[in-house]
Amino acid sequence: MSREESLLKSLELLKDIGVKNDSIRAIKHIPAQEGQYCEYPSDVHPALAKALKEKGFLKLYTHQHLSWRLLKEGKNIVVVTPTASGKTLCYNLPVLEAMLENPSSRAIYLFPTKALSQDQKTELNETIKHLGEEIRIFTYDGDTPQDARKAIRARGHIILTNPDMLHAGILPHHTKWIKLFENLKYIVIDELHNYRGIFGSHLANILRRLKRIAKFYGAQPQFILCTATIANPLEMAEKMTEEPVSLVDNNGAPRGEKYFIFFNPPVVNKFLGIRRSYVNESRRIASLFIKNNLQTIVFAKSRLITELLVTYLKEDIERTIKEKGLIRGYRGGYLPLKRREIEKGLREGTIKGVISTNALELGIDIGSLDIAVLAGYPGTISSTWQRAGRAGRKTGKSAAVLVASSAPIDQFIINNPDYFFSKNPEKALINPDNLSILVSHIECATFELPFAEKDKFGRVEIGEILKFLEEEKLVHHSKDKWFWTSDAYPADGVSLRSISSDNFVVVDTSKKARVIAEVDFSSALTTLHSKAIYLCEGEQYYVEKLDYNQRKAYVKK
Repeated sequence: MSREESLLKSLELLKDIGVKNDSIRAIKHIPAQEGQYCEYPSDVHPALAKALKEKGFLKLYTHQHLSWRLLKEGKNIVVVTPTASGKTLCYNLPVLEAMLENPSSRAIYLFPTKALSQDQKTELNETIKHLGEEIRIFTYDGDTPQDARKAIRARGHIILTNPDMLHAGILPHHTKWIKLFENLKYIVIDELHNYRGIFGSHLANILRRLKRIAKFYGAQPQFILCTATIANPLEMAEKMTEEPVSLVDNNGAPRGEKYFIFFNPPVVNKFLGIRRSYVNESRRIASLFIKNNLQTIVFAKSRLITELLVTYLKEDIERTIKEKGLIRGYRGGYLPLKRREIEKGLREGTIKGVISTNALELGIDIGSLDIAVLAGYPGTISSTWQRAGRAGRKTGKSAAVLVASSAPIDQFIINNPDYFFSKNPEKALINPDNLSILVSHIECATFELPFAEKDKFGRVEIGEILKFLEEEKLVHHSKDKWFWTSDAYPADGVSLRSISSDNFVVVDTSKKARVIAEVDFSSALTTLHSKAIYLCEGEQYYVEKLDYNQRKAYVKK
């Protein structure tokens, strides 16, 4: 039976279940879309065009072509297209072209997570291998060894990093990065929709500092921003960069047929309004698809539910198929090597089902899956489409199933499908001028470079703030300039995500001691306390001891 026949058969079985207990609230058919292509522009370096064609990119999509044209005109752009539509080439193409034209050119790529940085590094290295040029790409984050950092600063053409490292590890030490800032041609910000609220407001101020340092070294970089579908991409991009930005939203990527099913677990007690567990229903639905040989991703709303679903699905599938390793979990806290192994298994098809938190909502390359099951409404229309978009190929059929919990918002969405399908995704909002955030970054900016009296910070007048900082004995006014005078290192006092980066490691002592996971500081005291049961990839571990000072938890199976 072909993959498409399996998918249609599975959907019919799901419909039969839904009809019997009145669970299916909507089936939305999203038709296929043909790709729209353009030849490579004549001004693309021949070696680069040849390398990309060797990789299988025989033509450009229309949005990739438009991105190239606008960037060549010296404009900043924001690219707004769905998941798996080739946004990466919108920035890799101009960046690599700049390196070929001028080997001293530099670029910074910003990603919200380390996993995305590693994913893009692999993609870039493959292209450069075909290109046969010496363009050096490095990730620079908290995991980068100290002895490698000096070489990266001197030799790196493209630096892949995250806002946290840019804020605390690069900008305050700009004098060690002179080659980067003098020759900075492009700043790439991927997953722009992820930078909303406090995190995004911090990033906007980090970009103010970055632009200020680049200007000091004589560079005026262009911005390339990429985002999933949000209601206000242009407004968001211009507020983030404080620069004029051109919108690229003419998606030319092909898309296969998709079925989007709204599933409401049946009522088991009408008087109390109690429904069947949405977790168990999600397991049953995912199991149905996996048993029909359809590669499936299940999105869970928390780490605990992720681990429970891994356990339930493993038991179910291994009992039927008699093969281990087909079901895996994926969430923050898993070790990087384990995550890379799972991503590879998904791409190669050896893993048939993965249960994930929102960690796989971002654009990490996991290949083209057949089915996405959403265990509970993610909370926003934007996130729902992003997760549903993880299933689907450029050709052929796919499906997404939203399984509602009993929460009021889930019940509203599931019972009002027209509202969901007719509404635009939510706006992404930031407030870079929030006084608390603004002051903390003005401190960092003064540490990096003194302010002249008439200087602004971005578009903000900062004279009164600098006077306040002088009263606090943090800065000093001398000869029409404001200088940082405190012994403090201000970047250390600013937490971009309002969490500590001081993680605990989980050590399994069952046989030979080995690290199996990491847990963030804020969760450790509730999940790793003595005598707790810790779940990792569906396995249960008993916490024997939590060593608070050494940031270690010792566990046994």
